[in-house]
Amino acid sequence: MSPAAHAATKTVRRSARFVSWVRAWRAGLVPYDEVAGEIAGDEEHLATDVPGTWTDVELPLAVQALSKVHPDDVRLVLPVPGDPRGLPGPGPFTGAALLTGEGVVAGEFGLVPEVRVHTSGSGDTFETVLWRFYPLAAAPRPFDEPSAAEAEAELSAALMSTTTALTKLDVAQWRPELAGALQALRRPDNSTDLPPGYDARARRLYARASVLDRVLALAELSAPGGAINGYEAQQRDAALRPLTQACRRALVAACNAPMI
Repeated sequence: MSPAAHAATKTVRRSARFVSWVRAWRAGLVPYDEVAGEIAGDEEHLATDVPGTWTDVELPLAVQALSKVHPDDVRLVLPVPGDPRGLPGPGPFTGAALLTGEGVVAGEFGLVPEVRVHTSGSGDTFETVLWRFYPLAAAPRPFDEPSAAEAEAELSAALMSTTTALTKLDVAQWRPELAGALQALRRPDNSTDLPPGYDARARRLYARASVLDRVLALAELSAPGGAINGYEAQQRDAALRPLTQACRRALVAACNAPMI
């Protein structure tokens, strides 16, 4: 797998992990000491513009700044141009979240992850993730998001139609990893990375949508390949578009599902 493909499939939605683990912590279901490590995984995460600080800080201090936020007020947003659902309206946070394609609404704060690439003196490159805090003038109004059950049905329908369309375009010729991943999604998979506090449906939906999100990231990186002309390339993009939307809605529904 190419370095770009590896990067795309490693951690696509950092905001999803942030939201789920912070919500579980604020609900009293996981200890504070575990939250930052679960969010960051094997990456280096820092935060900036955290209230009461003057420089970049370690992620645990940023998490601590949310210690008074109710779990229901921590929400995942995955906006795209033309679909800004969940955003509080025009402002710096909205602009940053739209540019990145993801963000966190946490009470009176909005957070967006920025990936920074560094080069060492020996020429090696490495990344750090910087969570930037934005003050929100007012909490976003409740927005129309599907329930986990609705999102699961929408995702299943979109996956079926997209798989059929991509098979006709001979997807295995232009991206074997994508074809294999789509095959894997057909097998039952009850694994989950969600913390305690989520029901079985939300866990199942999150696990499925998280894998699919990585598949779609691979598709965005790939050349048309088997789609040998511009028309067929447009067909491929048209086939992926509703699945991409259904996947975003599924991740939002799973992460924002009521805690149990």
